[in-house]
Amino acid sequence: MVKLRLQRFGNHKRPFYRIVAADAKAPRDGKFLEIVGTYEPINGTVLVNNEKVAKWLENGAQPTDTVKSLFKKYNVLSK
Repeated sequence: MVKLRLQRFGNHKRPFYRIVAADAKAPRDGKFLEIVGTYEPINGTVLVNNEKVAKWLENGAQPTDTVKSLFKKYNVLSK
């Protein structure tokens, strides 16, 4: 099963996340299939490739609760 989830980067108390498509059994910061976007919580910015996200969702990928709420909050899939 493939999930769209966050992969953490950045320094202590300065997080930066990639939104990736990864196997559900892979570790959080481990192997992934494709990078579909980024999220910077300090700036409050989300950059997403909508085509890649739509492709993964059509192929059965499930977003995690956090990624789903980010998509809703920043109107990612409304376009």
